[in-house]
Amino acid sequence: MYNFYPIYLNLRNKKCLVVGGGKVAERKVRSLLECGARVYVVSPEVTPALEQLAWEGAITFVRRTYTTTDLEGSFLVIGATDDEKTNQRIADDCFERNMLVNIVDDPPKCNFIVPAVVRQGALSISISTDGNSPVLARKIKEKLKQEYGPEYAKFLEIMGDLRRKIISSVPDESVRRQMFEDLVNSDIINLIKEGNEEKIKERINHVLNRGRTQP
Repeated sequence: MYNFYPIYLNLRNKKCLVVGGGKVAERKVRSLLECGARVYVVSPEVTPALEQLAWEGAITFVRRTYTTTDLEGSFLVIGATDDEKTNQRIADDCFERNMLVNIVDDPPKCNFIVPAVVRQGALSISISTDGNSPVLARKIKEKLKQEYGPEYAKFLEIMGDLRRKIISSVPDESVRRQMFEDLVNSDIINLIKEGNEEKIKERINHVLNRGRTQP
């Protein structure tokens, strides 16, 4: 059996179809919205939260059962209904059209699966068991959330700014690489947790000044 190929998709302004209106569908919709997708929901009934998102214009909601025409223009499809026949039909329709489809908790009907994800700003860590044990993936996710807290989001904001500055001001690639390693291996993340802004600036300036004096 082949493993799934790990990949990150740019869903910004892409039509993503979610068939289903329960709590699972709601979670899928929210995660798609976080990625900038144009979300379309098709279901006879939806949760109050999805109703609210539709009323706000955040999603397009069609109150009826799934039809094949719903697939038109979709980049990605998620089947989250509690009806086996509907889920099978969604999968078959998508396979026939070579479309990306995920039927929740049913890997044989998917050509992609959604991993458990830990997010802290620009940092994202994906955990997958190839559909064998979503419960284990969630357990590992909770452990990682404790290890990689909000300080990593702040650190990556700092690193993003520094990376641009270093690339534009330090021509030597090996010196740049060493500066990046020094920053990552420093105690800046711990200082962020402590809220010690003065020490953070000291560490950054130390690395920058040392890099700029390299021959």
